Amino acid sequence: MRALALSALVAVLACFAGEAAAGAVPAKKPATVQIAIEGMKYAIADAAVKPGDTIVWTNKDIVAHTVTSTSGAFDSNLIAPGGTWKYVVKKKGSFAYKCNYHPQMTASFTVR
Repeated sequence: MRALALSALVAVLACFAGEAAAGAVPAKKPATVQIAIEGMKYAIADAAVKPGDTIVWTNKDIVAHTVTSTSGAFDSNLIAPGGTWKYVVKKKGSFAYKCNYHPQMTASFTVR
């Protein structure tokens, strides 16, 4: 019985070793992209991200701002000075956004 269990364990380990030797690539963890809101602008005008990544906006200004999709896909509501807002991107495409209170503040991110 013990010999059977040992041979089964050896077979399982051999399978894992074969996958590693065959060049199996481990899945990458989703990234976190930081975007500062400072000087009445978004620090990155066009961020490039992948599905599953998280974008974190940090308001470093002395007034509140929003991160509001121009297509209605997302809205942070007010981000107070010193506050943050996170958004996990899900689907590919380009997404433009703006601050509802300061229309000159615009940016976008592209999900590839």
